[in-house]
Amino acid sequence: MALVGTLAIIAVQFAPCEGTSEAKGAAGQVTIKYVLWDANQLPAYQKVAENFTAKNPGIKIEISQLGWNDYWAGLQTDMVGGNAPDVFTNHLAKYPDFASKGQLIDLAPYVKKDGVDLSVYMPGLAGLWATKDGKRFGLPKDWDTIAIVYNADMLKEAGLTVTEANVLTWNAKDGGSFEKFIAVLSVDKNGKNGLDPAFDPKNVVRYGIALNHNDDRGQGQFSPLAVSTGWMYTDGLYDANYHFDDPRFIETIDWMVRVTKKGFMAPYELTANDANPLFTAKQAATTFDGSWMIGYYSGSSPFPVGYAKLPVGPVGRKSMTNGLADSIWKGTKHPDEAWRWVKYLSSVEAETTVGTFGVVFPAVEAGVKEALAAFGAKKINVNAFTEEATAKGETFVYPVVDNGVKIGDIMRQSFDAIFLGKVTADAGLKDANKKILALFK
Repeated sequence: MALVGTLAIIAVQFAPCEGTSEAKGAAGQVTIKYVLWDANQLPAYQKVAENFTAKNPGIKIEISQLGWNDYWAGLQTDMVGGNAPDVFTNHLAKYPDFASKGQLIDLAPYVKKDGVDLSVYMPGLAGLWATKDGKRFGLPKDWDTIAIVYNADMLKEAGLTVTEANVLTWNAKDGGSFEKFIAVLSVDKNGKNGLDPAFDPKNVVRYGIALNHNDDRGQGQFSPLAVSTGWMYTDGLYDANYHFDDPRFIETIDWMVRVTKKGFMAPYELTANDANPLFTAKQAATTFDGSWMIGYYSGSSPFPVGYAKLPVGPVGRKSMTNGLADSIWKGTKHPDEAWRWVKYLSSVEAETTVGTFGVVFPAVEAGVKEALAAFGAKKINVNAFTEEATAKGETFVYPVVDNGVKIGDIMRQSFDAIFLGKVTADAGLKDANKKILALFK
């Protein structure tokens, strides 16, 4: 098992990160500046940093945290300006572009020199951070899967059980039991649910589901459905043969458009940036989201939240699995000290410490065991995420691709046009796929 988490951090100093350290601090101490985007994991990595500093008194870790969008925009700007942090939490959607621009240090020589054992990580995670030419730009720190997040009160009110929520089926033709599930959870201004012939889709006060449309890879949006048809983005890691024009993918997006018009799925205009606010505001009964958000939902939602397994599609249940890592900026003045920090962040000791906080699933088994114990102590049932991770054939890896930023722009423009009714899914996706294939010619 394993899961996606994120972030490493120091508890020493909370000053804003303004770039790589250029000089040694007091008594010859080297400062390594580190940045992350997930504030929920801060306490865990504060402890990790404390432990690291105790073992490495000559290195001080300085951390800053930014929200997702500002995080990536800031990194790009700082790298161009020569003021980027020494180390930063990286994502599979982003690192190939950084690597292709020569902005990251290849960790392969360090891994070989220090004899880092890659077998300690959950199967498949280490390989995601290695490129076709044998370079390495990260060591696994966590993993994740996707599940249905539901408002427990709304399920009960609709007469639905947790058992029913965990055995849903889906297909692109009639939506299977999953469509009926989100239909009965949808309510209009007159109190009619989506299965009532009198339901008014133009005056919905609560949608059965809200999905985050601000995700060109569809991790918490279309991927659980589309991949369950047998479709896949490409033919493998770094493959350039894209399949957004595949009939199975087009039919999946068509279904999403149809249920949106029926009033069962929150409209694109409300979720183009984020679906979380709609869910926490009780305007949507369910959403798809990753295990890295467990702490957010279970700790911040003003109602009881539960997690159910994804619906089973024509070829089975399919959850994307992803994993984060920390990378070293090529412009750091202290590459060796930065490596020592990165190596420790991905160590069994550090990841086991992270696990005790019950925020994410670390990339090593000992850390996962601690995380499960911590979630259990908080009375949070995370079985939906872990059962998907351990079931044979129920996960697929996050698509690691070249030209990720450009592909993302193309797909967001395509989804904008499709979900706003400016073009059909068939025409829009075929056009988008042609543009993507042209990037590799």
